[in-house]
Amino acid sequence: MRTNRRDFIKAGAALAALPSGATASPAPPAAPAVKYKLSLAAYSMRQFLDLKNPKMKLEEFIEKCVEWGCDGTELTEYYFPKPVTPEYVTKIKRIAIKAGLPITCTPIGNTFTLPPGEARDKQIAAMKQWIDVSAELGSPAIRTFAGSVPKGSTEDEARKWSIECLKICLDHAAKRGVFLALENHGGIVATADGMLAILDAVKHEWLGVNLDSGNFHTPDPYGDLEKIAPYAVTCQLKCEISPAGGKKQDADYGRIVEIMKKAKYRGFITLEYEAAEDPLTGIPKHLEAIRKVLG
Repeated sequence: MRTNRRDFIKAGAALAALPSGATASPAPPAAPAVKYKLSLAAYSMRQFLDLKNPKMKLEEFIEKCVEWGCDGTELTEYYFPKPVTPEYVTKIKRIAIKAGLPITCTPIGNTFTLPPGEARDKQIAAMKQWIDVSAELGSPAIRTFAGSVPKGSTEDEARKWSIECLKICLDHAAKRGVFLALENHGGIVATADGMLAILDAVKHEWLGVNLDSGNFHTPDPYGDLEKIAPYAVTCQLKCEISPAGGKKQDADYGRIVEIMKKAKYRGFITLEYEAAEDPLTGIPKHLEAIRKVLG
């Protein structure tokens, strides 16, 4: 090995300056660079997967993820044939394993801003059932909503009810080893402060955040994303961002990825495509753009 003469002299001088009998400690190893993997949300293909008029099955969506070079696949509950049977869950799991794709998240549609009663009980029961399905699939997290303020109620009441529902479901999620990932999805979580109020009130080790880069419509969406990023267990990138009072604009993928790195996020980066271009042509373009940012 060749040693630069100047560096050799500096090293010798540093050793000479040590007290008698002391030895130089090796420099601490540098932290390894974050290498994010890329997933694709099934919601990106909603026009094809809609069960009312299906043009594609989840099995085919998984194959599309392979075709487009994804490292994982996000499977939304909306597109599982109903009722969701154990046989179908096993089939989907087998297909994903054979494709070499981990199931990175299993989003569900729900409303937790409901007062105690039958409607709320149904929402909780559905979530518990989906927690079981997600555990069987090997999904690490479920994207969950909080909800909006019901007519005739206050935001404080809605937040209280959402917190109650989350706590009930989190007891079951903890037993099955599945995170509930609360998404910044409007309603009582339309702002970073609204999100943090729920996280602080619940304080559960199996509650995290599904950071959706396109869902804050505040004066400073990127600043608000930075506030919730430390709690993220999943991350969805949208192609566009819409600041309050401003025009819709292309998302700055590089800036969002840097926010996630700063927050020490280690999970998948998932594209949730909602742009106007046909997803069959638009998705590959945006996957490639994100891939370049990820390096």
